[in-house]
Amino acid sequence: MSETDPVIDVRHLTRRFGEFVAVRDVSLQVRRGAIFGLLGPNGSGKSTMIRMMLGILPPSDGEAIVLGRDAYIESESIKSRVGYMSQHFSLYTDLSVNENLDFYGRIYGLDSKRLAERKKAVMELTGIDEYIDVLAGNLSGGWKQRLALACSLIHEPDLLFLDEPTAGIDPVARRHLWDLLFELSGRGVTLVVTTHYMDEAERCTDVGYLYESRLLILGKPEQLKQLPQITPEGTRRFELRIARAAEHLSHLRNQPGVRDATLFGETLHLLLEDSVSPETLKQHLGIQDEKIELRPIPPSLEDVFVTLTADADKEGGGELQEKLASKLAGNGEPPSPEKQSPEPQPRKKPKRKPGNPLSGLWAVLVKEFYHIRRQPITLFFMLVVPVMQTIIFGYAINIKIEHIPMVVLDLDGRQHSRDLVSSFVNTRKFQLLEQVYDDESFHRAITSGRAKVGLRIPPYYSDRLLRGEQVEVQVLIDGSDSQVATTAQSTAGLLGLNLSLGRTSQFDDAMQIAPARSQNGEVALPIDVRPRLLYNPDLDSAHFFVPGLIGIILQLVTLFLTSFAIVRERELGTLEQLFVTPVGRMGLLLGKLFPYAMIGFVELLIVMSVMIYAFGVSINGSVPLLLVLSMLFMVCSLGLGLFVSTVANTQLAAVQLAFIIMLPSVLLSGFMFPRSEMPLPIYLITFAIPVTYFIEILRGIVLRAADLWDLIPSVVGLILCGLTVISLSVMRFQKRLS
Repeated sequence: MSETDPVIDVRHLTRRFGEFVAVRDVSLQVRRGAIFGLLGPNGSGKSTMIRMMLGILPPSDGEAIVLGRDAYIESESIKSRVGYMSQHFSLYTDLSVNENLDFYGRIYGLDSKRLAERKKAVMELTGIDEYIDVLAGNLSGGWKQRLALACSLIHEPDLLFLDEPTAGIDPVARRHLWDLLFELSGRGVTLVVTTHYMDEAERCTDVGYLYESRLLILGKPEQLKQLPQITPEGTRRFELRIARAAEHLSHLRNQPGVRDATLFGETLHLLLEDSVSPETLKQHLGIQDEKIELRPIPPSLEDVFVTLTADADKEGGGELQEKLASKLAGNGEPPSPEKQSPEPQPRKKPKRKPGNPLSGLWAVLVKEFYHIRRQPITLFFMLVVPVMQTIIFGYAINIKIEHIPMVVLDLDGRQHSRDLVSSFVNTRKFQLLEQVYDDESFHRAITSGRAKVGLRIPPYYSDRLLRGEQVEVQVLIDGSDSQVATTAQSTAGLLGLNLSLGRTSQFDDAMQIAPARSQNGEVALPIDVRPRLLYNPDLDSAHFFVPGLIGIILQLVTLFLTSFAIVRERELGTLEQLFVTPVGRMGLLLGKLFPYAMIGFVELLIVMSVMIYAFGVSINGSVPLLLVLSMLFMVCSLGLGLFVSTVANTQLAAVQLAFIIMLPSVLLSGFMFPRSEMPLPIYLITFAIPVTYFIEILRGIVLRAADLWDLIPSVVGLILCGLTVISLSVMRFQKRLS
């Protein structure tokens, strides 16, 4: 863009929020080096205009060309040349002045040498160098604004937006801040300042007045004061100096020939028709001998905007926003000691009368219902979550152990061995998962966790039964889950006994023939079922719960920390401040998530150490593999936290959403209750819970010494969950306001 092109060119800009129109068909231009004042009362659309010109809020209609580029479509290309100071203090209160300056300098890509130069320059400009090591949250209002200005100038922007920079600070700080703005304007920086203070409007080179979403007027202050509507033909403006001016204000407003009367300090500013002379004015005031001072004055910008606002109301432009003048407390002198009231005599202190304890109950009750009605997540939390809990506890959770997955290695393959397999299945405690034909596949099914029981039938099973010899049948049981293992062990032992008794009843006691004999020739049961507990022979419940607990803890901490960190920044306004910087979306996300990933990794090492040394649960498999897959799960869990932060706007909503995610993670992941016992619809839902796969990985590596090949299904499931969660989170996390 050339030097003569406007820095800002707004064309028919409109922004709607549903049926509410915040900005309506606004067009304006701002030249290079100007101090443009965007004025208007609260709620007139000033901040919305700023956000659209910054490119973080999409316009409903029209366009804003900033620095020669479309502010919304090409927003990233102009952010390195634009500075922004938001309406509310939006820097990091828990960082020092120096740390805030360093942060924003790095955000704008300044190297160490350039950052040091710019820090020195902005600190000298704002005078904040003496507070360099003070936390930003401990600064006074005026110094906070100076720090915010310093951070917005750290990268030497060509254009600076200041959204009500003097709101909430004292008059001295306001004057100092405007002195800084004049100095910046002298250096060629273009300034856009929003304010509703008319005295600040006088200091701008150009002003535009927004009222009820419309731009009523645009021009230089002196030009606006010369508008014929401001001082109509046949009228003049005067300043009236009179004792007790406030007492005469309301009376004067009702007198003929007085178009307007406003209190201005200790004087009255009047708009009088030419027919009103000083003598006539005295008559209106009801005074004769008292001296009054009446002098002509030019109109002020306040006169301009009050007049235009009244005209807009008459034309149907919205309700007039009345401006109430401050009333003086009085000009009387304090009473002399002689006239002071005598010292009051001590009197009996009256007994305090208690108020109505139920006073205001109805008002508070109605207010709380309004809050609840406007918080859909709270209603969901109150009404839907209890239904989820009831379904999970009453329908999905079944502590009765059945259908234990079983793998069979039948080396005999004849009718007797097939009958034995059918007997195991007919107990309903076992479910035939698959039948394999080699030892490698048999043991792989158990170490991978797909099968909890392995039935190994020897090749001589039928031959020995027919010869009346005892035959041993091996039942390998995964002991990592003590509940499942206990059920499988007792069922297998009882089944072997029942089968043996069934064969024994076929022999006649009178024949004195034993149904089977052992290798030593002693009388024995025909079928010797020998259960063997793997991984956890003592059936210690800690071996089952502690590895799963690690997964639950990691998800809980990373989920809550990540979602809270981002939502808190949104509540404080610091996230909006970042949106107007050139930081990339992925850079912002990774920068937010990586520290929590490191914390999660440290936490993983801590809880694993507690598992090993406090509970005696050793890691039987590959530790490097466990750490790598744990980091994969933490990425997925951090993505869940990011997703919560894109949905929730408040920390309360984040807590509720995180709880909704954690509830099925604890109850349906297999951490407490076997997933195999859940109804099919619930069982299918468990595959959408990331911690389900991580718990399988933990128990597989820690207890069963499973390798990567054993864990392929869980690893693939975790990767798919992670990709889905991260993709949804990134798509929802937009570097703009909604």
